[in-house]
Amino acid sequence: MKTDITIAQEAKLKPIGEIAAGLNLSKEDWEPYGHTKAKLSDKLLGKLKDQPDGKIILVTSINPTPAGEGKSTVTVGLGQALNKIGKKAVIALREPSLGPVMGIKGGAAGGGYSQVLPMEDINLHFTGDLHAITSANNALSAIIDNHIHRGNELNIDPRKVEWKRVMDMNDRSLRQIVVGLGGPLKGVPREDGFNISVASEIMAILCLSTGLEDLKARIANIVIGYTYDDIPVTAKELEIEGALTLLLKDAVKPNLVQTVENTPAIIHGGPFANIAHGCNSIIATKTAAKLGDYVVTEAGFGADLGAEKFLNIKSRAGDFEPDAVVIVATVRALKMHGGVAKDNLKEENVKALKKGMENLKKHTETIENFGLPFVIAINKFPTDTTAETDFVESWCESRGIEVALTDVWAKGGEGGILLAEKIIDKAESTERDFKRLYELEETLESKIRKIAQTVYGADDIEFSSKAKKQITFYEQQGWGKLPVCMAKTQYSLSDNPALLGRPKGFTIMIRELRPSIGAGFIVVLTGDVMTMPGLPKKPAALKMDVTNDGKIVGLF
Repeated sequence: MKTDITIAQEAKLKPIGEIAAGLNLSKEDWEPYGHTKAKLSDKLLGKLKDQPDGKIILVTSINPTPAGEGKSTVTVGLGQALNKIGKKAVIALREPSLGPVMGIKGGAAGGGYSQVLPMEDINLHFTGDLHAITSANNALSAIIDNHIHRGNELNIDPRKVEWKRVMDMNDRSLRQIVVGLGGPLKGVPREDGFNISVASEIMAILCLSTGLEDLKARIANIVIGYTYDDIPVTAKELEIEGALTLLLKDAVKPNLVQTVENTPAIIHGGPFANIAHGCNSIIATKTAAKLGDYVVTEAGFGADLGAEKFLNIKSRAGDFEPDAVVIVATVRALKMHGGVAKDNLKEENVKALKKGMENLKKHTETIENFGLPFVIAINKFPTDTTAETDFVESWCESRGIEVALTDVWAKGGEGGILLAEKIIDKAESTERDFKRLYELEETLESKIRKIAQTVYGADDIEFSSKAKKQITFYEQQGWGKLPVCMAKTQYSLSDNPALLGRPKGFTIMIRELRPSIGAGFIVVLTGDVMTMPGLPKKPAALKMDVTNDGKIVGLF
């Protein structure tokens, strides 16, 4: 069995100009980044404004295992399948972060014969977008500390600086640090910390902005901290929004690549879904919708995280509605939710599978609550038995749920044709009654409660004393009408990663809130979720290398 990287390196890529020509793009609409990558013009979406929109298909999943369940693989495979049956499809994905690439997952460009290419570039530095975001974030940190050191005209309280530094790597030792040590010439000592770059508010701003002007306005609204009198201080008051926008002038442009089967893919932005809003950029999704009959896009982790934020935050900010949803499920993840240990997932266990179906059932109910039609995609793994996949299919069919056994890892687009046919039927003919879970006019507590009870299935929510004070303060500042972005473990519907399946009788603990006023939402941290992950005992990076002739090995 060939590895992902072997399949990727054997694929026949077209020059990126041919991919652009297939989308009817002129030479002014894109600029090459080598032979197989391109940046799309930041003016392209405006140029296409009078074009009709294609159907938007959102791909989400059940709660995953630590290695992921192939949601990106299904997204790519579905896009390829749609093209195989004569539909013009464009894929829209997020950019991978080096943290997971070097940590557990090893990559996020799909897998097998359903990958976006060149996967080595996409999984590593790509076109430099994440580095630009990291630079802009840390430039703001440098300006904050310099302002305090140079007399602190804005009266910033060093103890109340909310803005954190970032890096695009998992590094638990940087979660909490002290800066400015070494005497008067070295700065003013204060506590600080690092988040991973994909959790930066600047990443969220890039993904939720509609262009360069909107990007600058959002950056100006970033709240970096508070004065000694608890008055919010913004990036605009530091007069830095222009310089930060300058650093992002190329990063705001979406990236065009292709799949193993030469289907066009737009990859742009990469916020995590467990600690950020988990969706690729509005610019990328809306551009893809203008260029194709169908855009297939994904939102990170399960429907309790990425899909909820796609539907409550991203689609609201972008003023669009999805037409249908794919919920990806795997036999191995369902068995894990049924009580099987990670090391035993390759063994047939229909009994555990039956118990684990409760997790899938909850995610179908979540999508139903949004009023959207959906299809279950069983992402087939080589270790799945016929008895197991037959059971999942019969479970769905007995409940009137459309289901498609999907083998896109091994067969590419051919393995996703059944899914493509079923999702077309849902997108074209099914009545939609799309509704978001909450109105913006509701209180922050009401929004949090609705998500916890409707999406997670919690009995109740509990606020720490800090969170209670923050809610009161935020609503006094006029921030109470913003959407909420929940930060929660991806492995469980609850805030406890050990509670698998469909837990009952639990309470969601709201630990802390953080303002992301530039992005346009309030981050709500639950349980013990971290905004700077750590590496596992044996990171995937230990198996990666490059040969003397420049060939990358060990990336998957």
